[in-house]
Amino acid sequence: MKNSNRDLLILVKEAYTNQEAMQYELQQLNTLLGDFETLESFCLAHEVFDLQKYRILTKKAQLQKTIEKDTLKPFVFICNKN
Repeated sequence: MKNSNRDLLILVKEAYTNQEAMQYELQQLNTLLGDFETLESFCLAHEVFDLQKYRILTKKAQLQKTIEKDTLKPFVFICNKN
């Protein structure tokens, strides 16, 4: 399995007695995160507020176009729907 390059803080109630159990848990967590961290799920959970044009962008193609830019224009915000 490919090791992901991310920083995770994992809090557990019980200390693992061996390193294998901890590695297994991390592998399972990376598998779950890989399934959920997709463009589809990102577009479902976010929207773009464009205050220059007074628009709210919610379509996947519009969000993807905005996300792929290196810098956002002033007063264009990517917001989580939560």
